[in-house]
Amino acid sequence: MGMWASLDAMWELPAEKVIFGAVLLFSWTVYLWETFLAQRQRRIYKTTTHVPPELEQIMDSETFEKSRLYQLDKSTFSFWSGLYSEVEGTFILLFGGIPYLWRLSGRFCGYVGFGPEYEGRFRGFLVIVTGPFRISLIVQKRVLIADILHLVQRIIHSLVFLLLATLFSALTGLPWSLYNTFVIEEKHGFNHQTLDFFMKDAIKKFLVTQCILLPVSSLLLYIIKIGGDYFFIYAWLFTLVVSLVLVTIYADYIAPLFDKFTPLPEGKLKQEIEVMAKNIDFPLTKVYVVEGSKRSSHSNAYFYGFFKNKRIVLFDTLLEEYSVPNKDIQEESGMEPRSDGEGDSEEIKAKVKIKKQGCKNEEVLAVLGHELGHWKLGHTVKNIIISQMNSFLCFFLFAVLIRRKELFAAFGFYDSQPTLIGLLIIFQFIFSPYNEVLSFCLTVLSRRFEFQADAFAKKLGKAEDLYSALIKLNKDNLGFPVSDWLFSMWHYSHPPLLERLQALKNMKQD
Repeated sequence: MGMWASLDAMWELPAEKVIFGAVLLFSWTVYLWETFLAQRQRRIYKTTTHVPPELEQIMDSETFEKSRLYQLDKSTFSFWSGLYSEVEGTFILLFGGIPYLWRLSGRFCGYVGFGPEYEGRFRGFLVIVTGPFRISLIVQKRVLIADILHLVQRIIHSLVFLLLATLFSALTGLPWSLYNTFVIEEKHGFNHQTLDFFMKDAIKKFLVTQCILLPVSSLLLYIIKIGGDYFFIYAWLFTLVVSLVLVTIYADYIAPLFDKFTPLPEGKLKQEIEVMAKNIDFPLTKVYVVEGSKRSSHSNAYFYGFFKNKRIVLFDTLLEEYSVPNKDIQEESGMEPRSDGEGDSEEIKAKVKIKKQGCKNEEVLAVLGHELGHWKLGHTVKNIIISQMNSFLCFFLFAVLIRRKELFAAFGFYDSQPTLIGLLIIFQFIFSPYNEVLSFCLTVLSRRFEFQADAFAKKLGKAEDLYSALIKLNKDNLGFPVSDWLFSMWHYSHPPLLERLQALKNMKQD
């Protein structure tokens, strides 16, 4: 009886308190679930100290131990950073951090002349200019202009809030990023950045993010405000167009701000890539190599573009037979070329390191065969469709919930319901249970797509080369090949290495 009485009493609380309590409870439930899964995987790292018999043919004991220690360090870091993030988020909610930042951004707008008095001053100016007894049309125009100014003032207020919020997030996350890069990644031989390079890169990322986030957010808020009852359709279409534009321009205009992209030199590898693309009707236009080695030893490959304008990007760390010429690096740094390495800065020494990783040309082709399989099998289009269906659903539910004042009151907004705050509350907090379920479903789907892409590479005759490439990439990236079944089921968007190798082995036998 006591438990049921407590539940009855809880539901008798004001709606905003129930909502706030439910959000906090779910947030901590997810955190504890994630921690439980991480501890299961951490137990694997601690107890699996010798190469299992099924791995003896593909991994030596030295590499196995290196990957085990690397993943242990990453696990420890993830625990403490996750705990900090959860505690920080809880404190922000409990002590009214969101409404405080909203008021702070409003005061800042007032300091620079865009506070509520800005609208009042302009209304008064219009009365003086047009006079109180002008014809109705002028009065209507005056009201329309004043309404537009009110909207502009609210959008500017929202943009200042976004700027301060992202700045706070960047500053609080900086120490964790520094530790991850210069302690964990450095300790295990992956980091190639200097502190100066890292800080410049972080500032550049922040500025580029603001250059995209603020204009897009202002237009989205404007569309929501003027869209009427069907604003969710216009908002969804706008975000669809923005996402397609960003995907199109990212590798050509945004990524080169951070990394150097060079055309893959003419040779056997490029010719074989072009032949493979032609054989599967992939409309390849260019192949680039990105200088990822100046940041990290981790490797990757991807393609991008729409319709008949596809490009392939290979990380230089993926290519065993590719290295960045010392002369090019020195010219990029404004230094005179030298035949020896004496006097080079630490950053240049890091860039000119001797490569002891990567894949042979045949293995690179197998990896690309897997990636192009995602395109040929329609995985990319399917993911876009799922993403846009989810986006439309979320905007529709947002339209249903945005007028619920108790949602705003739950987070400290009793007298106003700013649209940006509504987006934050509904998308980040109210949708969080749905987002967790969706994320798990997409993870399961992603693993299915990976097996299908491996099978496609096999059809291209690349099964054996992909088999050896996966082993090399796992070794180069110090991936630990043993995983807890529940942890991998919840987190791994790619199947565990052993499962992929076993599937490829069966394909080779077939």
